Formats: sequence, structure tokens, C-alpha cells
Amino acid sequence: MPHERHGTLRAGLLVPWANTAVEEELPRLATDVVWHTARLMPAGRQTALDTGFLDGLREALPDALDQLSPLPLRHVYLACTSAGFTAQQPRPVPTASTITAFDAVLDALKQQRASRIVLATPYPHEIADIEVAAFAEQGVTVLAHVSLGVEDGYGGLAAEQIAALVARLPQRAMEEAHQVVLSCTGWHTLSLIPALCQQYRRAVLSSNLAIASHARRSLEEQNARAL
Repeated sequence: MPHERHGTLRAGLLVPWANTAVEEELPRLATDVVWHTARLMPAGRQTALDTGFLDGLREALPDALDQLSPLPLRHVYLACTSAGFTAQQPRPVPTASTITAFDAVLDALKQQRASRIVLATPYPHEIADIEVAAFAEQGVTVLAHVSLGVEDGYGGLAAEQIAALVARLPQRAMEEAHQVVLSCTGWHTLSLIPALCQQYRRAVLSSNLAIASHARRSLEEQNARAL
């Protein structure tokens, strides 16, 4: 792989075709990362989060990865959290340098030694339940979780709706949790995180923040090797 100039990192981003939030937030979270995007379009061109949509995203991965293959990328991030934890296999992409958003969340929690969390998602309730089980399989206890129970339109959710959702988490679970996790790359949470951290006196981790944190650590490692 060609060496990047000191201080920047190139990363690929596989984005569900109707998701705009992740592309808006990541450049603000990781300013020294150059993001190269390929869009994942299910064959049925659906946008609602269900089994057909998730299967369609995974089926679209080879073509999207092929679009990015000529580029000197350190990692490629699959920017759909639910596509990671609902997969039959632990990693839906057979490439060591490909990181799912769910992988990035797990890595961020590990870095902070956070094994007890509370979880908020916009997902349908059955998808949220699958994520709770996926966390448990990785040694992360979800003390409580809440979900909006919607299938689509995550990018249009207002900050007030997300804040009200987090407020539904039981106080005791919030007090015992190491972190609050906002799962989903498709809703806009970046502007809300500082206020939530202050209100609940807990670290707040979003899927997009987890991807950015992973990329920043990779950049630090790259720069250290270049010294």
C-alpha cells in the first residue's frame, strides 16, 4: 500500500443509498481522514429497514467494494450498524480491512472498558432486540434499551425526538451504565451528544462517532509508524 502523507488517512465508506447523515457527520468528527464513498443500493431499491433491505445491502457489497478497489485505503467502513449485527456471519464482508459500524462500536466500548451500556435506536423493535442479543454475545450487557420502532426516515428525525427517546431510559440503568449508545448511522446525533453527556453525566457513543474514533486511532498508528 502506498504511504499516505503524514497527518492524513484515506478510508472507504460503504453507505446505504438513502443515508446522508453519515457523510455529513464523519468529516466533522475526523477532519484528518479523507473519506471515499460508495453507495449500497439494494436490488429492490427499498429504504425501509427490514430483512429484504439488509440482505440487499449485503448483496450490494461486492460491487461497492470493487468501486473502491483502485484506491489506497487503510480501511473500508460499512456504514450501516444493523447490517453488521444482523448478519449470519460475524463479519458480512470477507476482507480483513473492512470494519462494520457495529464492529466500530464494539471497538470503541472496548477502548473505554465499557461493558455495561444503555441503548437507544430508531429501529423496529425486533431489530433492536437482535442488537441487544448481539451485544451480549460480545460481552456487553445492555441494562436497558429503547427504540422508536420505525422502519424508515431516520435522517428526518428531529433532535427533540432523539432526546425524548433517550429520556425514556430508566434512571437506575442510566446510573449503572458506563456509556449511552445511540445505534444507527442514519440519524443526526452529532449536535445532540454534548447536551446528552452533560445531562446524564455519561459518555455518549453514536455509530458515526465510533467509526470516526476507529479511523482516528488508525491514523495515529499510521503516523507512529511513519516516524
